[in-house]
Amino acid sequence: MIFLQLFYTFFKIGLFGFGGGYAMLSMIQGEVVTRYEWLTSSEFTDIVAISQMTPGPIGINSATYVGYTAVVNAGYSHLIGMLGSAVATCSVVLPSFILMILISKFFLKYQKHPAVVSVFDGLRPGVVGLLASAALVLMDGENFGTDTYSIIISILIFVAVFVASHKYKVNPILLIVLCGVAGFLLY
Repeated sequence: MIFLQLFYTFFKIGLFGFGGGYAMLSMIQGEVVTRYEWLTSSEFTDIVAISQMTPGPIGINSATYVGYTAVVNAGYSHLIGMLGSAVATCSVVLPSFILMILISKFFLKYQKHPAVVSVFDGLRPGVVGLLASAALVLMDGENFGTDTYSIIISILIFVAVFVASHKYKVNPILLIVLCGVAGFLLY
């Protein structure tokens, strides 16, 4: 039963997750933490951190991790958990694969058509809203701490990374490593 739920959930997320993996985060959290309770909020936060640090799109990495964790948390073995990873990963990719095959031929022909341009003009602000929603979902006590010291340190790290990334264009990989070192030294 859990495999069908994983397939349905991640197929739906893959089908309606416009804007890529970051836009999918709020949808993934809503399904796996709130609706099915496969993961806790803390486990979901770990997923986001791990998915950002590993190669590949965050939505696919998150699906892989959720599939494994949900199956193992349901009482199955770690080997069966890998099957859960495969189901969730394939499910989240399948809608995009099917849709891209179907529309790629027509999109190239009609990409300048006013109706197509209008649809994409409407989708862009929606994608920005989904990204903002994903960012706000992550701004909680799980990520910023609950005591004053943790909150202050977390905000300082957040501001430093934002400035380094936005203003100075510091390599994201370097920023991840530096944040890990800062977390190790300061917490």
